[in-house]
Amino acid sequence: MSFLIPYAEAQTGGAPAGDGFTSLLLIGGMFVLMYFMIIRPQRKRQKEHQSLIEGVSKGDEVVTNGGILGKVTKVDDSYMVLEVSGGVELKFQKIALHAVLPKGTIKGI
Repeated sequence: MSFLIPYAEAQTGGAPAGDGFTSLLLIGGMFVLMYFMIIRPQRKRQKEHQSLIEGVSKGDEVVTNGGILGKVTKVDDSYMVLEVSGGVELKFQKIALHAVLPKGTIKGI
């Protein structure tokens, strides 16, 4: 099994010089990479969704997370009422909003 441990490193009895700093640098680099690859894009999506929720108003045509298309008839602080078919209204939480569609999309479908 001597081929797994080099003799020179095994004979010194301690860690090579600079090993603590390189380990710290590697861990710090991983945190920076995680921030730019995961945390930053997620926060950007959250801000976009929050502005979409705040910008919804009466008369907008929207799609919910469940795939329901409808026209907004009432908007409250945390709820919105959608008219999905002739006179059929459903109440949703604003957080269930997926996208605001261009005007006339529902008639074209």
